[in-house]
This record gives sequence, C-alpha cells and structure tokens, in this order.
Amino acid sequence: MCGIVGLFIKDKSLEPQLGALLTDMLVTMTDRGPDSAGIAIYGSESASAAKLTVQSDNPDADFATLGDDLSKAIETPVTVTVKDTHAVLAMSADKIAEARQALPELRSDVKFMSTGETMEIYKEVGLPKDVAARFNLSQMSGSHGIGHTRMATESAVTTLGAHPFSTGLDQCLVHNGSLSNHNSLRRKLRREGIHIETQNDTEVGAAYLTWKMQTGSTLGEALESSLDDLDGFFTFVVGTKDGFGVVRDPIACKPAVMAETDQYVAFGSEYRALVNLPGIDTARVWEPEPATVYFWNH
Repeated sequence: MCGIVGLFIKDKSLEPQLGALLTDMLVTMTDRGPDSAGIAIYGSESASAAKLTVQSDNPDADFATLGDDLSKAIETPVTVTVKDTHAVLAMSADKIAEARQALPELRSDVKFMSTGETMEIYKEVGLPKDVAARFNLSQMSGSHGIGHTRMATESAVTTLGAHPFSTGLDQCLVHNGSLSNHNSLRRKLRREGIHIETQNDTEVGAAYLTWKMQTGSTLGEALESSLDDLDGFFTFVVGTKDGFGVVRDPIACKPAVMAETDQYVAFGSEYRALVNLPGIDTARVWEPEPATVYFWNH
C-alpha cells in the first residue's frame, strides 16, 4: 500500500508551519504504511555550507566526537547537529565529496541519508507518529517537503529501506507502487557510476532521475522520460532544491489527490491527508492524470 504526502509552500509566511503540517499529513497515512516512515525537509540555505545527513544505530558512540574526527580528516571545520539516530554534518560545500569518502573509514556503521545545501532526510523503522516525535519533525520549518509511510512488500523493513530515497544533491523521491524492471535498470545505472545501496525498487527510481538530470535533463524532462523507461505501476513525488514534482504511470492504479491554493500545493495518497491544511475548503482539488507530469518551483 504505502502512503505519500507532499507540501510545496508558495506563501513564505507558512514556511514555519511546514513541519507541523507535513507531520499531521504523514500520521494520517499510518494505516497505509505502519512499518517505517520518513520525511525530507527543504529548509534554510547557507551561502558557503552544505549538509550531509547521516544515521547510526549507535548514535551516542558514533556521533560523540564525529565533528572533530571528520574535521581533521578533511581539514575543514565540520559542525554536527544530532537528532536522535541522525546527525546533520555542515561543512564547506566543496568538501562534501571528500567527507563522503572519509566517513566510512571513521565510522563504518554510519549510513548516508542525504546530501545537499537545503535538504535533510529523517527516516526510521516504526509508526509514523513515533518517527515524527523522535526527530521533532513538527517543529521544522522550510519551503517544501515530502513524506512516506511504508508497508514493505519487496524488501526488508530497515532504516535504509524506508523512504525518501536520495541519490543526488538536494534530490529525493518517494514512491507508491512497484517497478518490474528495477533489477536490469539498477545494473545499468551502476555501470553509469550512480551509487545505489539497497534492493528497494524505489531507490532505483530515484537513481534514474538523478542520472537523467546529470546528463542534462530538467526534472520535468526526467519525469517525462520515466514514463517510457520504467515498467510497472508507480506514483512518484519528487523534490529538488527549488522544486516539487508528481507523476503517475499510464495506468495510474495507485490512489493520489492534489490540492492547490495561493499558499501551497499539496499531495496525498488519500484526501483525508489534506483535510487539516489551511484553506482546504476553498482549494482546487483534483486527481492527477495518468502519464502527466506536474511540477512547481520557486
């Protein structure tokens, strides 16, 4: 089943409420995916810093001196903000690649969640309300975000198997459905140098979009191409540094509903995920058409 939510803020006065609104939407989708949950938040940007979000099953041990150890390894200051099992490592943008290479040697059990200038991903095994509480998601602000509640069907219930998936800078994706050609596509993408960590077909979808954008496509063009290159049934909600997109396969058998006002664009697997949004009673509400790309950007 799985549940997807997304919120793209158009009115900046609503940005402080992004986390609270997304959390409510996410928890409402619990019965569509009680195994694990995650959320990607696009928040503040620094002119000289980028963020690497990581996870550890032993955060007390792994994060205690991580800032100092990584600063020495890459010879630049690194600040660490710990949030439960996750930590956000902030550093100069030109040091991100070097940090990704150094981190496995410094902390072999630490897992990468996301990389970018604005995006942070938090995801864990457990009920959505519990995951949201662990990371205090309701207090986060930002310009847009997407979330997912998972009912595992094709791979194990693990932190890495939870959504969202990120395979590029400030790029992430959540998915409801199943891809039938993900194994052959995974092999092709790895040959193209795209890093894929799990057996989850959703990560392959995310990696495909990253590859298309790295080879010159816009997000909208990459989503258009996915309709030809991806087999199966799928609803994708994707995020980039300044954008938010939705696409459904030509059959569109997975449920989806969208709403738009002057303040926001919202997505939910079901309308009940949207009912507590401000102004929803006067919003334009519709079901996204099959094989049609929807995209908004700041």
